Amino acid sequence: MLDVRRMQILRAVVTSGSVTAAAANLGYTPSAISQQVATLEKEARTALLERVGRGVRPTAAGRLLTEYAAVIGEQVAQAETALSDLREGRTGRLSVRYFATAGAALLPPALARLRAEHPGVAVDLKLIDPADPLPEVERGEADLAIVVRPRGGAREGVRLVHLLDDPYLAVLPKGHRLTERPVVELADLAAEPWVGAEGTAGPCLDILLDGCAAAGFTPGFVVESDDYATAQGFVAAGLGVCLIPATGLGTRHPGVEVREVRNPRPFRAIHAAVRETSLGQPALLGLIDALRRTAPHETSRQNTGGDDSNALAATYRAAVDGV
Repeated sequence: MLDVRRMQILRAVVTSGSVTAAAANLGYTPSAISQQVATLEKEARTALLERVGRGVRPTAAGRLLTEYAAVIGEQVAQAETALSDLREGRTGRLSVRYFATAGAALLPPALARLRAEHPGVAVDLKLIDPADPLPEVERGEADLAIVVRPRGGAREGVRLVHLLDDPYLAVLPKGHRLTERPVVELADLAAEPWVGAEGTAGPCLDILLDGCAAAGFTPGFVVESDDYATAQGFVAAGLGVCLIPATGLGTRHPGVEVREVRNPRPFRAIHAAVRETSLGQPALLGLIDALRRTAPHETSRQNTGGDDSNALAATYRAAVDGV
């Protein structure tokens, strides 16, 4: 096989016109250059240079390899530039998995930030709800997944980066007796019929059930839904009450009212899941930074009063009546 480095040495000899000039340009001794060319001739099994006076000129085979060496040199330079751009986060492609409400509340402003700061980075988005995206992150099929912190935390080799705590809010029919209160005790909902809003088993349903258990009851579900918009419709029809996280109330049904809950105040901790080995990628770090800057430290009534530019804070204020 032809040695690419030796081909570049041959090219230097041909373009400079002599072994001595090539040696001076490359910083080698003339004997070292001659040895490299001789080895390349053995690899090519033909002569590549012939003497002309005090200089040399290429044979037909030498001209051929010199032309290919020029092309290879350009391609290597392009590869080095592309690699530098990728290494510095100027280019690249990120594969992102997300669940619906995070996609609506977190991703749009975060991706706008990423595009402004890393315009050459492409992002492939895939909704993966209610499936667990962590295996895809583990296998390297996804660079980042937005997840609700699972029981037991992350898996080995996966880092969970906290983005925000998303509190659950009480969604009540218009005119319900508890709408007279600015904050509802969770235990006050114990005797109410409940609308299920979390669908199949998973971390979100676990959080809701654990909160109710801490308040001393198990909710009695009379109707189930696997999306928040439909659940609001059931509540508006008077079928029951439910808890929905603040990020799930970006669009509110006109027939419901929303109140904070306490004692306890359930919330879901939303994280970005990434592989430990990927954390050195500038484009990925840029996306994580954009997500963290988009998300408030806590989506709470106390922490959403002074930043109208924060989309999640605005969502929360719009969701809770009387704010």
